[in-house]
Amino acid sequence: MTPIDSPEQARARLEQTGYLVDDGLAVACFLALRLHRPVFCEGDAGVGKTALATALAQALHAPLIRLQCHEGIDASQALYDWDFPRQLLHLRAAEAAGVRDADRLERELYDRRFLVARPLLRALQTQPSVLLVDEIDRADDEFEAFLLEVLSEYQVTIPELGTLRAEVPPVVVLTSNRTREVHDALKRRCLYHWFDHPGFARELAIVRRRLPGVSARLAEQVTALVQALRAEDLLKPPGVAETLDWARALDALGADEVDAELAVATLGSVLKYREDTHRARGLDFAAILGPRGAGPA
Repeated sequence: MTPIDSPEQARARLEQTGYLVDDGLAVACFLALRLHRPVFCEGDAGVGKTALATALAQALHAPLIRLQCHEGIDASQALYDWDFPRQLLHLRAAEAAGVRDADRLERELYDRRFLVARPLLRALQTQPSVLLVDEIDRADDEFEAFLLEVLSEYQVTIPELGTLRAEVPPVVVLTSNRTREVHDALKRRCLYHWFDHPGFARELAIVRRRLPGVSARLAEQVTALVQALRAEDLLKPPGVAETLDWARALDALGADEVDAELAVATLGSVLKYREDTHRARGLDFAAILGPRGAGPA
């Protein structure tokens, strides 16, 4: 893993990957590396929480290992499982060869070659690595408690094999869209960072950095439109990810700039609910585009 020795260096290395960070996030990333503590990222969908893990992996030249949480996820899906079909084949082959030693067969069946490492175990065994635990708020309380135990010591105990410990703890990023409150016990184990929607200047800088092929005028107009949409009472305000999607869609249509008619026609790139689309159609897009759309950016 390529070392990072200061928050300023963390910022610079992340920005080299195209991910722009503020002072608070740069400090959190540096401390995560120095103190081996997870970064807990909370905020609305599409504001760059998941992208942080990807950027960290690129900045550190380390593989990204992702655990996508969902309702009902359990330890076997996150940590490890045994390859039952291969174990069964091995047992039949041993029986065909006349092996009758039960203890030997049991030891062979629970050998590491039959162990299926899920994301958490892969992260502990891969040095270095970046572990993304995405949308932890979708998991239940029991899984949250299990995760806390694993991240406290960066080790797991497999009854058949013993305790497996990470020689170099992975860099861990946890994300939450705040669909429910995550317990304080897990948050206290982490460095916390709240992701706000960026202001106009910062969001425009992100679009220009991530989509250098998009015209400067189009980038500015799309950013202004998204900022205006967020000011409305929408069911699902668009995040930066949707800003980038809208700019990509307009660029794919060959547009160097956007007018009100084209903006309405492409709302499906940025809004995903019928009610939000209906409300957006009532906006005066020409007025929104006027101040920044009148001349080159």
